[in-house]
Amino acid sequence: MSQDGLRKTTRLRRLIEQPGMVVMPGVYDPLTAKLVEQAGFDAAQCTGAGISAVYLGRPDYSMLAMSDMVAATRLIAEAVDIPVMGDGDTGFGNAVNTWYAVQAFERAGAAGVNIEDQVMPKRCGHLDGKEVIPLAEGVAKIRAAADARIDKDFVINARTDALATHGIEEVIRRGNAYLGAGASMIFVEGASSLDIIAAAVKGIAGPVGVNIVQGGKSAALDLADLERLGVARVSLPGIAMQAAMKAVADVLATVKSTGSVLGVADRMYGFRDLHNLVGMGKVGELEERYLAPLKATLLEAAE
Repeated sequence: MSQDGLRKTTRLRRLIEQPGMVVMPGVYDPLTAKLVEQAGFDAAQCTGAGISAVYLGRPDYSMLAMSDMVAATRLIAEAVDIPVMGDGDTGFGNAVNTWYAVQAFERAGAAGVNIEDQVMPKRCGHLDGKEVIPLAEGVAKIRAAADARIDKDFVINARTDALATHGIEEVIRRGNAYLGAGASMIFVEGASSLDIIAAAVKGIAGPVGVNIVQGGKSAALDLADLERLGVARVSLPGIAMQAAMKAVADVLATVKSTGSVLGVADRMYGFRDLHNLVGMGKVGELEERYLAPLKATLLEAAE
């Protein structure tokens, strides 16, 4: 239950269904989730590519098992009060696997989950070489995902990668079929232009989400334009990881080239800020509440 008394699932569903657009930066660990929450965003999206990169140092190619992705999502969801959407990849198999995956993500505290229609092993949606499963198989997965929910507000974000392989008409066909199977929202992956997105929003009879990937097919898109077109949700899957990797690489290169750590502090997150971010202040409060009286009691007993 969130601080406002609403379940996180309900909060996320309302954010998607209400007028306007919800922006969900991608997170890959509890720290990035805390930073997203601290920055004032209303929700966050687990990035499968980011989690695979951080946990394995490997590409987004179905290398993480369902249990690994669920475990990572649980830690992220527990770290923040805002709703977190999990990344269920392809459902980790067929419709039966998808059923079990949705229940696992829901138990882990996610407020929703992405389920995509790529052939397994999948790849990052902004890379070439993708393939999608037949529509009937995709519908079966989404129906299984919707049926598996215990909380009916748990968001099923049906992602289609058909734009790259079949074009916008197939995206619309699949989107409406997935909505009919119980999806909460349709995620159009790899959209590269406002015209394509406008067609998707117009043709799909439900909330439409897209993403913006710096360096990917959607790099030129702008948030204000997407909201104007009626996009319900946009994720920024790589923004935190790419920013972090750039900052780390730059600082390390400076230290290596100069042979000194002097002069890099202003390019780093503050030492005390980091401890505050992870809750060291709360530890101090608990120490004062429980350990200080204990120390006083032990001192009195020793006198």
